[in-house]
Amino acid sequence: MVSIKGLAKHLDISIGTVSRALNGRPDVNEETRQRVLKAADELGYAPNQAGRALRKGSTGVIGFMMQTGAEITGDGDTFFMSVFDGVQTVLSQHGLDLVVLLCAADQDREEYLRRTVARGFADALIISGTRIHDGRIDFLVKRKIPFIALGRSETDLGQPWFDLDFEGFAKSAVARLVDRGYRKIAISSASDDTNLGKIFIESSRMALHANGLELDDRHIFRTPPNERGGYQLAQHLLSGPDRPDAMVLVNELTSVGFYRGLRDGGIEPGRDMGIIGFRESPQSRYISPALTCFRIDLHGLGRALAQTLLSTMPAYKERIAPPPGSRVWPIELIEGESDPRRESR
Repeated sequence: MVSIKGLAKHLDISIGTVSRALNGRPDVNEETRQRVLKAADELGYAPNQAGRALRKGSTGVIGFMMQTGAEITGDGDTFFMSVFDGVQTVLSQHGLDLVVLLCAADQDREEYLRRTVARGFADALIISGTRIHDGRIDFLVKRKIPFIALGRSETDLGQPWFDLDFEGFAKSAVARLVDRGYRKIAISSASDDTNLGKIFIESSRMALHANGLELDDRHIFRTPPNERGGYQLAQHLLSGPDRPDAMVLVNELTSVGFYRGLRDGGIEPGRDMGIIGFRESPQSRYISPALTCFRIDLHGLGRALAQTLLSTMPAYKERIAPPPGSRVWPIELIEGESDPRRESR
């Protein structure tokens, strides 16, 4: 890892200019600042001051990193707002504040995180949208920066994490549909390489096999987590052969567009195709027929994230015990009318 002296020598500028650029001082022009930040990322530099602040918990700020954009968070999605509220409820009890770090959809997430750490304005971090292989985890562990992940990853270095129960969702949804007479069951999963997509597809395959059925690869759809993605999925199904008789949607916003897409093609949700969604949301409460889905205590999840993170930080671990129980967050079935028994139609 290069020192600040080595970074200054590499750029042929003064150590003071490098320091001011890394710390976001206004007396450095933007072109120089970008040169310094780019070189710091490429050479693996993290200021000692930032590292000390992160380890000692001296800023009073916890950063929550998430990617943003309509293709990722959807239009009017309330998932993260509910989690943020739970996190801040705990942090405020300890004089800490939550700052949301928005990484644009077209940005490199690892580069964004390195730049954030280099600026050193957070005591610890919460990362979300974990990928199957996630370099952010390796980066934070190597630098001994306190963090927790909202989501699992195959990059598992012993870091704390919480994740939603995608296995339980797949198992419950498939068992319910099979019991109600559905046999050609399709699934809609994440459109990117987040680990939740892998978990959900594998769990759905296992659940169908346990019920004497197989998951046809043609019935696995990768859909953007928003209304538009659901509408496009419905249109695709209607234009293709071998239409499924039931659909399990891993994103609740997708169901809104899916309903509309089916109806525009002359197919009535529930009556002509069974549908189960993942999470109850403000949008799903106002579609008809009422969506069979699952309730998740997102405020409680946020509190658990914050409590567990603080319990790993030197300044707080003596006072805070991590929440007990599994790190897979529970879900509760809400019976709707979108998956009626087939024989009753």
